[in-house]
Amino acid sequence: MNKRDRVLRLLDEAAPQEYVPAAFFMHFDPSCHRGQAAIDKHLEYYRYTGMDLLKIQYEHAFPRRPEIQTPDDWAGMPLYGVDFYQDPLDVVGGLVKEAKGEALVLMTLYSPFMCAGHTTSGQMITEHITQDPEAVVRGMEIITESVLIFVRECIKLGVDGFYASTQGGESGRFADPALFQACIKPYDLAVMEEIDRSCVFNILHICDYSAGYDDLTPFLDYPGHVVNCSLTLGSTSITAKEAAEMFDRPFMGGMERKGVIAHGSADEVRRAAEELLSEAPERYILGADCTVPGDTDWDVLRTAISTAHAYRGR
Repeated sequence: MNKRDRVLRLLDEAAPQEYVPAAFFMHFDPSCHRGQAAIDKHLEYYRYTGMDLLKIQYEHAFPRRPEIQTPDDWAGMPLYGVDFYQDPLDVVGGLVKEAKGEALVLMTLYSPFMCAGHTTSGQMITEHITQDPEAVVRGMEIITESVLIFVRECIKLGVDGFYASTQGGESGRFADPALFQACIKPYDLAVMEEIDRSCVFNILHICDYSAGYDDLTPFLDYPGHVVNCSLTLGSTSITAKEAAEMFDRPFMGGMERKGVIAHGSADEVRRAAEELLSEAPERYILGADCTVPGDTDWDVLRTAISTAHAYRGR
């Protein structure tokens, strides 16, 4: 079996899991965000580390809109069409052509709420939703349609799925949890249900880059063949096995992005990976809770990945 087959095997509950896939993701230097340079850097990183997925970083954030200062201003949010996305689509097309025969090719996908934060700031969109949720929803609808334009073009180009990132449900973001349910979740689901209908392999990434979570239950009904999230919940933690059971699907992660994987030696990373693997669920991808720092040693990542590959074959 090639890497595609091994990762897709995770979705077969009846199949024995004799191989543990692994992958870690990072942002590359801005000089490698577009064109052939981006294609080459993604391939170099994927092949050097030996990882089992080729995930394409998204480096084309929505432009800042300084004219959005109040909740009512979101009604004027522009709709970004295919032309706006041409740079990342060129990268998608190149990587699908180069790698789809050997591995699943996934595109990073930021949620409509995250795109709204790129448009203004995370703080401003949060304040506006708190002040006047009905006004902000008009902008969220436009953003969602823009994101869906990108999604559909990526699907036409042949991606196998998406690494679908969501924020907005973090502890402390909203005093009233109903705001998440009304202004963020419906637009997350509109995008995620689209990719679920069209793609063979999607990863639900519950992103704690801005803040952590006390409760993951609002995300249990989100689509996604695999779930990736932090195992820290407030002042407590759960295991990878508990996360897999909670979401009733394979789990990806286990290593803290700023922990041993970012600053440890190869031996330290190997020991940490083996400890995780000894307690992991049967259907599991070794990885980090989010994007690892850009200066993380590729050799250390390769050590973690090779440790996962060898673990069940010993």
